[in-house]
Amino acid sequence: MTTISRRPASSPRQLTRVGDRLSFVYLERCVVHRDANAITAEDAEGVRHIPSATIGTLLLGPGTRITHQAMAVLGESGAVVVWVGENGVRFYAGGRALSRSSALVEAQAVAWANQRARLEVARAMYRLRFPDEDPAGCTRRQLLGREGDRVKRCYAEQAARTGVTWRGRRFTPGDFNSADAPNQAITAAAQCMYGIAQTVIAALGCSPGLGFVHSGHELSFVLDVADLYKTDIGIPVAFEVAAEGPEDIGSRTRRALRDRINSAGLLDRCVRDIQALLAPAGVDLPDDGDKVILLSDRGSEVAAGRNYGDHADSQGGTLAQEISTQDALTQAGVIW
Repeated sequence: MTTISRRPASSPRQLTRVGDRLSFVYLERCVVHRDANAITAEDAEGVRHIPSATIGTLLLGPGTRITHQAMAVLGESGAVVVWVGENGVRFYAGGRALSRSSALVEAQAVAWANQRARLEVARAMYRLRFPDEDPAGCTRRQLLGREGDRVKRCYAEQAARTGVTWRGRRFTPGDFNSADAPNQAITAAAQCMYGIAQTVIAALGCSPGLGFVHSGHELSFVLDVADLYKTDIGIPVAFEVAAEGPEDIGSRTRRALRDRINSAGLLDRCVRDIQALLAPAGVDLPDDGDKVILLSDRGSEVAAGRNYGDHADSQGGTLAQEISTQDALTQAGVIW
């Protein structure tokens, strides 16, 4: 009889592409378990099966319990698990997905570590959000001022379009119900966008903490990416939902945003945007297996899975026998 622990991890080619997944699934007041390669959500109404490889982000709300086996299959599938508050509008913690290539995170670190390159990425982000403006030569303070003006204008335009009364962006962190309907909808939309951004960032193997506009937080880059789609997706959907009434506005916003994200192909767009921002010239992202190398002097690279001790042969291999990098790392417990 086979056990879950003996089932080999999926290869990169077996995983569903991030652009082909559901944007997110929100669960609350249920027990999340595993049935083969699906997760199950059990509550008083019964058991629902959800294929794990089709999930981008799993949002776990109040009253949820999740088993070790469920987390194992979600990790193997490359899904992001996020623990959130009531209505999915507070981020508590997140489980990071598996990533197999360090190409993009290395490009991100190089761009982030250079002040000039970091500012250029911030300008490129502004250009993606507002293609009718050229931010070349703008300082960070000027970028922030321009962004603030554009977002205020977006609020006013969407309020006029939907007929919603707008008194400005006002909300109290941790107190969702104290805000009016449009502010509740905007908060709910923002939290969903953060989950989606974290899904793509984790899937690409980038660092969520190395931001180019935001800084000082473990999710700085997540906030950067989510903001790219604030004015053309998040805010318009929030005002449309608020125009329909204040009842159950958190869940209605999530459903409406999910539909808009899927119809607009946002996940694919997000992947392309991140890759273009961090590596405009293109980065080789291997998808046919795990590639692990060792760094040597002067930037040279040598194969992993070999012994480079004093008694190694002239080719740098072990005295015993050559074994593949994958087999060596698997046997050593580095890859499982």
